[in-house]
Amino acid sequence: MLRNPRCASCPLSKEDLRGLLKRFDTDGNGKLSKDELKVAFQSLGLRLSGWRAGRAVRRTDADGDGQISEDEMLELVKYCTTKWGFSIT
Repeated sequence: MLRNPRCASCPLSKEDLRGLLKRFDTDGNGKLSKDELKVAFQSLGLRLSGWRAGRAVRRTDADGDGQISEDEMLELVKYCTTKWGFSIT
């Protein structure tokens, strides 16, 4: 359970972070777009969320479709933890 979802430094499990990000799939297609990631990152209290979302998509979108699929989600979680200081338990 998340203690404070707006705090990027709060410890999360990989599954917590994955589940949190998946909640922002507003169109229900099972993928996260740059815009959906931007809103997710804003909710986590990250500054420059649009820029961060663009970088995250470019770095973790293996098939190049511009969205993060379920298969690419683990790579997104790893990227978030190494680049932006999300604490993983």
